[in-house]
Amino acid sequence: MMKGARQRAPPPVKGEPPQKGGGGGDEEGGVALKKEIGLLSACGVIVGNIIGSGIFVSPRGVLEQTGSVGLSLLVWGGAGVVTAGGALCYAELGLAVPRPGGDYAYVLEAFGGLVGFLRLWLLVLVIFPTTQAVIALTFASYLLHPFIPAPCHSPDPALDPALRLLAAACVVLLTGLNWASVAGATRLQDACAAAKLGAIGLVIVTGLVRIAQGEHFWLAPSQAFSGETGGAWPGVGPLALAFLQGSFAYGGWNFLNYLTDELIDPPRNLPRAIFISLPLVTVVYVLANVAYVTAMSPQELLESPAVALTFGEKALGRALAWVMPLGVALATFGGVNGSLFTCSRLFYAGAREGQLPTLLAMIHLERRTPGPALLVTCVSTLLMLGAGDVTALVSYVGFVNHLWYGVAVAALLVLRRRDPHRPRPFRVRHSPLFPRHALVF
Repeated sequence: MMKGARQRAPPPVKGEPPQKGGGGGDEEGGVALKKEIGLLSACGVIVGNIIGSGIFVSPRGVLEQTGSVGLSLLVWGGAGVVTAGGALCYAELGLAVPRPGGDYAYVLEAFGGLVGFLRLWLLVLVIFPTTQAVIALTFASYLLHPFIPAPCHSPDPALDPALRLLAAACVVLLTGLNWASVAGATRLQDACAAAKLGAIGLVIVTGLVRIAQGEHFWLAPSQAFSGETGGAWPGVGPLALAFLQGSFAYGGWNFLNYLTDELIDPPRNLPRAIFISLPLVTVVYVLANVAYVTAMSPQELLESPAVALTFGEKALGRALAWVMPLGVALATFGGVNGSLFTCSRLFYAGAREGQLPTLLAMIHLERRTPGPALLVTCVSTLLMLGAGDVTALVSYVGFVNHLWYGVAVAALLVLRRRDPHRPRPFRVRHSPLFPRHALVF
């Protein structure tokens, strides 16, 4: 057994708040995770996990489905509003069910052990490891781009071992950091969130400068809803696919709910972090897409394998084109860190509920980090990196993951009806209509 580690005391009875342990002190012979995540770090967790490589690499998917620049911008904004609605539902759930584990804890509370077990094992065996593997590979690809341009555009099979080794090194390094210090991991997350916002900020500022210079042909109303991409009404099916692809780009909005045991003053900071982060990300996403079409026509955007790189080459010139791959590398590095941080807490929560081996509920006595859970998370991700085409698997499980978000929102309605007197420090307004809209979407 690892030195300096001790198993935490048994979890609280369902429906009751956890025992007060101060800022991470001992709990009746056990030891708790430290409460070290303040409001700024909470915003960093949300922003850092949402903003990954997607906004830099593939906004073309939404444009391809909508058929016009104007409608694609509306979809980006609409997807942000819907995501914010789901996040507010999760804020109520996170405070009504004050246990770590995120949506796993909520469906377990509302629907029982079998449904919770299915959600837990889908997350720990498939979704988190494959997602982390893909993000790590993207990090490796863009980190190498200034030296070997091929990986970002048309991966060279000869470079594949190098990419996977660099991705594996990224995972191992970040696992070590998360094992060593919660504060160090959250500071890195804050720094990566700031860096990726800086990279997107450069895109936005460059776009605004180009608009001021008159480079806004595709933003004029006569062209925004027509032009090279056709402009006809795409139909309900393509529009739904556009919303789904836009929603995927907002993935990670629920990660703070996995960390409620380490969040300082959750009733205050959980809703505030959501109110700050989701509008910020939505505005950033819309403005970034506006900036892209100041340097590229819709057809060029659709043909670009990596939109941010094409934008950098066209708008910034070769002297500063290296900034974009560096921005994507920082974004994905922070994405791997945030995903490891969150996934290890899910292992920990599942072990406390008795649905994973008890070893995974052990935390380091001094560092207050879930070492065994981090180690298993690292190993599962490395196994995925050694597998074949993990990106195809992520595409398949992404839709299933969104269905489970709906199950979690349904859990909110079930808990309201079954236990109306349960303490809820935060409640979604316009109840129950608002959660039902989120569930239908």
